[in-house]
Amino acid sequence: MPIALSPLVQKVAAPLAAVALVALAYRSYSWPGVAAALGALVMWMLLHFTRMLQVMQRAAHRPKGYVDSAVMLNAKLRAGMTLLHVVALTRALGTSAGEPGEQPEVFCWSDGSQSTVRCEFFSGRLKNWTLVRPSAEESLNENAAP
Repeated sequence: MPIALSPLVQKVAAPLAAVALVALAYRSYSWPGVAAALGALVMWMLLHFTRMLQVMQRAAHRPKGYVDSAVMLNAKLRAGMTLLHVVALTRALGTSAGEPGEQPEVFCWSDGSQSTVRCEFFSGRLKNWTLVRPSAEESLNENAAP
């Protein structure tokens, strides 16, 4: 499970680690080391960009807010997951249930049985989620013949 760091640490730690890697490469191997370190950093960024595009392409071919099984999604969710990871699990974008641009961001995914998972993201990380299942009476009323 990934370590949950504060957003400020995430924004500062990655660039500092990149600068430290380039400085260490220069100190150890001079300019060829810098070229190798920069090449490795570019490859790492390209891998993450490719993964993000692949997740979004899969989500583009599915209905918005739909998931195969809301109960299974509920079982797979963990606090601290990124929104991109949740979209990769559902293979669909969630329907927005909150105010645009306000924290926490709220997204919902529903399945064919009208079970819904409501997820709250704070700074792009999953904080809490709830599973709402229809009652047995509602299910019977929907399936009854008119």
